Amino acid sequence: MNERQKHMRSRVEKALGESHGVLRLKPAWVARDFLPPGRRLGLPEDQYELGERGGICERWLASTTRADNRVAAADEGLSFLALEEGERLTLKDAVAAAGDLIMGAEYAAAHPRGLDRLAKIFDYADRLPYHFHQMKHHAALVGQNPKEEAYYFPEGLDMGLHPETFLGVHPSIAEAKSYETLLPYLEKWDSDLILQHSKAYLLAPGDGFHIPAGTLHAPGSALTIELQEDSDVFAMLQAKCGGKIISKELLFKDVRREDREKYRERIILEMIDWEISGDPYFYENRHTPPLLIPESIQPGGEEYWIFYNSDRFSGKKLVVRPGETCLSRDNGVYNLLVWQGKGRFAGKEIEGRNPAMDELLVCRDAAIRPVTVENNGNEDLVIFKFFGPDINPRAPKLPKYGK
Repeated sequence: MNERQKHMRSRVEKALGESHGVLRLKPAWVARDFLPPGRRLGLPEDQYELGERGGICERWLASTTRADNRVAAADEGLSFLALEEGERLTLKDAVAAAGDLIMGAEYAAAHPRGLDRLAKIFDYADRLPYHFHQMKHHAALVGQNPKEEAYYFPEGLDMGLHPETFLGVHPSIAEAKSYETLLPYLEKWDSDLILQHSKAYLLAPGDGFHIPAGTLHAPGSALTIELQEDSDVFAMLQAKCGGKIISKELLFKDVRREDREKYRERIILEMIDWEISGDPYFYENRHTPPLLIPESIQPGGEEYWIFYNSDRFSGKKLVVRPGETCLSRDNGVYNLLVWQGKGRFAGKEIEGRNPAMDELLVCRDAAIRPVTVENNGNEDLVIFKFFGPDINPRAPKLPKYGK
């Protein structure tokens, strides 16, 4: 460990001691340039548009992942610890220097990639283009991680212009292995007609979906809470979105140059998980409504599974009623977002939709002990919790239809 790492470890150790293992984080805003922002992230109106970089469309939570954008910005996507004025320390560096203190020694030794998950809020004015995220083998070819992900659509917000998501392809395409059905749309790159080969599902507030890597999808315009593997790989297959033609470079963003030159658009078809994308029971096997956790029920509130059906991550929604208190206890390190209400978490002031007071990292030693959560407001206190792999091995799995 070099002197810089020693200093960072010392600073993390000091912060953990002062905060009793619950660290406050600064918001990490992320710009995208292929669609305009939905403007539901709570920023002042004049802060959404960033010129050549596009607009603020996402907020990444407890992130150790850099955003992979065409126009790069320093440390974009990385979360910073909220330390003393002027002191800057990314969560990525903190985990690298003191992973055992943050995650626990045993978990840190078993997970050398660190927290190994990424939570975010994404908020676009239109439906996202039809795309997929590379599976492990294809992501590794460009030095990246795969990207399995899951969605939850919080209540109480405008669902946007297109509150429906296209998921997968018509089962006949996969059954007949007629994958080249999609090829002309990739070659011509002039329309959104590729969507006619998929199915759209209406998005409902308080609902969700699980999307494995390699799955074709075009997320709807609802503001979405997302939990995923720590990666920013993708391939966009829809040329026209939001009324304009997007750059075809987004089709090949995470494809090796030699593969692009040799196989051209056909290489994209090799990267799709056709079995999952063409599953005739896609809805039944990937739809993840909230599930009440019976053992969490207390006089003051309860918890629900909202991210499950995966070995890569899991997540919960904690609800504490006005004027009530709950005890929160978990199996390991996690981060949280206060979505609604105000109160105290482990003695720290928290407030939903206030970026200076709504994001915490609960380190392992604090997470495994009972933490007091107080609601001192006049509405439900709603908190989303995000966990990495192997923290909740008993999180629910959906029954398999069609197997």
